[in-house]
Amino acid sequence: MDFFSAYSPLWLAGLVCALLLTGAVAGILAGLLGVGGGIVIVPVLYHLFTLLGIDPEVRMHVAVGTSLAAIVPTSIISARAHYKRGGLKPELLKPLIPGTLVGVLIGALLSGYLSGQVLAAIFAVIALLVALNMAVERNLSLRDGLPGTAGTGVLGVFIGSLSTLMGIGGGTLSVPILNACRTPMHIAVGTGAALGVVISLPGALAYLINGLGADNLPPATLGYVNLLGLAMIVPVTMLTAPWGARIAHAINARLLRRLFALFLALTAARMLFGAFAL
Repeated sequence: MDFFSAYSPLWLAGLVCALLLTGAVAGILAGLLGVGGGIVIVPVLYHLFTLLGIDPEVRMHVAVGTSLAAIVPTSIISARAHYKRGGLKPELLKPLIPGTLVGVLIGALLSGYLSGQVLAAIFAVIALLVALNMAVERNLSLRDGLPGTAGTGVLGVFIGSLSTLMGIGGGTLSVPILNACRTPMHIAVGTGAALGVVISLPGALAYLINGLGADNLPPATLGYVNLLGLAMIVPVTMLTAPWGARIAHAINARLLRRLFALFLALTAARMLFGAFAL
């Protein structure tokens, strides 16, 4: 309570509203664009922790760990919904799982050695590439179907390791990759949602364990998972995720993709400049 007593009730109310809004936006975008909510949750938490004066060495780790924990229930619900609608093909998902799990392990191990500055820079660079992909909307076609066992394993390691370092679900990276392998969009999105479960559950657990005993953590933080942020983000995300699919049929999705790409690019650039104090 000593920590929060330094802030006015109005300021704290604004903080709560920001977290609730983050959950709402993350849920809607997950359903609307097929991107993981973490692409929104991580930068917002990072900037909120900056405003709160949290140690730069742990603020990015807590943002990533909390995001991964928040993605767990949402990705489970999303994957089930896609499976019921025929948008999730086990024969496409299963070959990706072993490599993805290895990638999660690699990402979790690396996160324990990387500074908050480097972690923020990794997020910012990949987020800029994601923003560019969303803005251009040009589908790259490389081949029909996934590569062989070794190639699919490498793809899984790539998706799992970067997603764990960034605190995002599987869809942000896997959907464009699967599209490049000429996988239909609805199948790619469903597979990405399922990979979100594979990534977020062990990833969140790893960040929780890695952060045990860390110094200068925010209040109510277990390991690198902030329980207060989690409690406010998850219920709203689960509530709004189904809305995204409905909204997709009522608005100009192309315009929204480009606006979100602009938001993501500006946010990523700010994180990159802030990380290196440029």
